Amino acid sequence: MGKTAATVASRTIAVSGYYGFDNSGDEAVLQSILLALEEQGRENGIRFDPIVLSIDPDKTSRVYGVKSAHRMKLAAVLGALRTADGLISGGGSLLQDETGVKTIPYYLAILNIAQWLGKPTFVYSQGIGPVHRRWFYPLIRGTFRKCEYISVRDPESADLLQRMGLPRECIDIVPDPVMGLPLKPDAVVSESDTGTGEPVIGVSVRFWNQDRSELAALARALQNLLVQRPARIRFLPFHLPADEAASEHVISLLDEPYRRYVSIAKDAAHPQDMLAEVGRCQLLIGMRLHSLIYAASQCVPIIGISYDPKIDQFLNRLDMKAAASTSRFDPALFANHALDVLEQSERWKREKAPAIERLKSDAQRPAKQIAQFFKG
Repeated sequence: MGKTAATVASRTIAVSGYYGFDNSGDEAVLQSILLALEEQGRENGIRFDPIVLSIDPDKTSRVYGVKSAHRMKLAAVLGALRTADGLISGGGSLLQDETGVKTIPYYLAILNIAQWLGKPTFVYSQGIGPVHRRWFYPLIRGTFRKCEYISVRDPESADLLQRMGLPRECIDIVPDPVMGLPLKPDAVVSESDTGTGEPVIGVSVRFWNQDRSELAALARALQNLLVQRPARIRFLPFHLPADEAASEHVISLLDEPYRRYVSIAKDAAHPQDMLAEVGRCQLLIGMRLHSLIYAASQCVPIIGISYDPKIDQFLNRLDMKAAASTSRFDPALFANHALDVLEQSERWKREKAPAIERLKSDAQRPAKQIAQFFKG
């Protein structure tokens, strides 16, 4: 039963992550966390009032209807953390040094400031690693030991934290928050939006190799696929503007007759709009992690292209392997695999449905733990 307004406690919670950068995956993480906090707060008689640390606080406040503070302005961060009753760090791949040496110190600093101010801190479904510089290990261990709750999105992240010296029993393994992201109430998701009965194949790409060899291989695979079966290719840019440019690069490598089967989703800036786009596909080919998570959550068959261990770690949770990687990509084998998955899509859905439903249910657990902490 719901609580009356008089008995609902209000708690201000700061949220730290890679927010405001126009990355649909990370924005979906934020949207998922906010919705989960709202739902679990309601279940536990608490109204959460989030303050999101964002690179674009005005846009974040406008899109999500929450307070926001500039993540790179110390005074703004201090002000947000002083007024907050606690801090959520996550989700996403925050503690990794693959993209640079400054990322881990930044996110640990936010946690350290909150802890110095006496605020409870919660690690929310993070993907930990890769951490190539072992001198980060004691810094992460020391900060995490002071957290009230630690959750990671895959067993590999828990293994890495354990190697850093954190007890395994203190680490909760949960799904990525986006597994729990619902469609908008008015979203329309049909089996095919081509009007021709041809399958819609969603494709999410990003730049990775300097020579763009993986994108060239994908272009050959897609053309090989179209030679064998009529289909519509729908590119889904998750990080603007870079992914749109990567999509256009792949399209430019297709022979002219095949480009008429291709389009780019250019009006799906909100995470739930992109979720609806993915839900209209009959197959999703993805480099971006959250393209695969979106598709799995909608029970759309997926084929992963691995550029980072996090892709393989998510696929492992569905007992799957990547069909190609940025260093190993056979276009002919890839195209044949895609055709097989399309042909056996109903079987894929039946086989993966139990694991997907489990992941969707468990995605609420961090928010539930945080709500119960404040309730208690």
